[in-house]
Amino acid sequence: MNLAAVRANPTRAPMLPLYAAGFVTAFGAHSIAASLAGYTETEHASLLALGLLLAVYDGAEVLLKPVFGALADRVGARPVLLGGLAAFALASGAFVLAGNPGLVGLARFGQGAAAAAFSPAAGALVARLTPATGHGRVFGSYGAWKGLGYTLGPLLGGVLVAVDGYSLLFIALAVLAAVVAIWAALAVPAVPVLPKTRQTVLDLARRLTSGPFLRPTAALAGATAALAVGVGFLPALGARHGLGPLVTGLVVSLLAATAALVQPRAGRARDAGWLRDSTGMAVGLLLAAVGIALGAVVSGIVGIALAALVIGTGTGLITPLGFAHLASASPPERLGQTMGAAEVGRELGDAGGPLLVGAIAAAATLGTGLLTLAAVLTVLALSITLLRTVVGRAPAR
Repeated sequence: MNLAAVRANPTRAPMLPLYAAGFVTAFGAHSIAASLAGYTETEHASLLALGLLLAVYDGAEVLLKPVFGALADRVGARPVLLGGLAAFALASGAFVLAGNPGLVGLARFGQGAAAAAFSPAAGALVARLTPATGHGRVFGSYGAWKGLGYTLGPLLGGVLVAVDGYSLLFIALAVLAAVVAIWAALAVPAVPVLPKTRQTVLDLARRLTSGPFLRPTAALAGATAALAVGVGFLPALGARHGLGPLVTGLVVSLLAATAALVQPRAGRARDAGWLRDSTGMAVGLLLAAVGIALGAVVSGIVGIALAALVIGTGTGLITPLGFAHLASASPPERLGQTMGAAEVGRELGDAGGPLLVGAIAAAATLGTGLLTLAAVLTVLALSITLLRTVVGRAPAR
């Protein structure tokens, strides 16, 4: 199928392997991360080692996503997508062949580096293969598939590790990435590299500090911060109120499922003109702030369930609007670079949110840490609204 046909009908088969690539990076990150505590206990490793193993995947993404995003603009997003998926499969398979559990950190770094290649490439292809009037819908679907990976990763990863250890989990990841790579090679059409005007470092800095880039990137960072804190700290709140792991696990699943269900609907509302990007992102951040605050002030299962529902709604609202806004405001020939840089913002939010809450909780209380993050998200929502008014030169969206 050629590019024009795909753009005319973006819901057809060529879009599905791109959504699946989003699933791979989310599932790969969370399926392993959720089981690392058991690994460090078996290997008699320290909490510092656990922290490093958790951080190495995201660290590789933060360092390399802008690099691979720019490469996608230079050589084409499709080759970078296929190469990243193949590298993910190789990194996973190499860990199995090595047979040395001590190499899990190196394998995680290799997987993170590979995800840094195919994740922004997939985002750029989603935008390039879809007309601007459909960006909300396709980015909503892309985000929903990622949400499915976040939801199923800890569950299925734990099952695979319980059945036959980490080798079986890494075999599953290698096979999954290889299947998606073959699927993408067969279904995703080649997208021509667009001609570019010369870009200086000053031009790049000006673009990455402009309102059309900062607003959605800040919103996406806030959304991932709220999501990470919800996934990490709502179970801790539940445990303090005497709730068992089954109940708190269901709460986390409620959060992820809510976000996955909201994203396609928010995207469709955006494409239909019912929801403006800046308004929706600000409302999403305020909802996430309310959800975080509910977890801090309402006790018991009611409090954490309401928190999960509201946080999931807020983050699900932000994600498709943020990526659709980036796609519409970015020069088409710089989409890879834009998506790679924006993904760094998301990763920083993913790491920064839990760090902020954890640091304040250590100095004061967990409730204080959660309320502090809620305040930060509220300020961020107001800043996005003001930034649009004062410096925004983006399209009217």
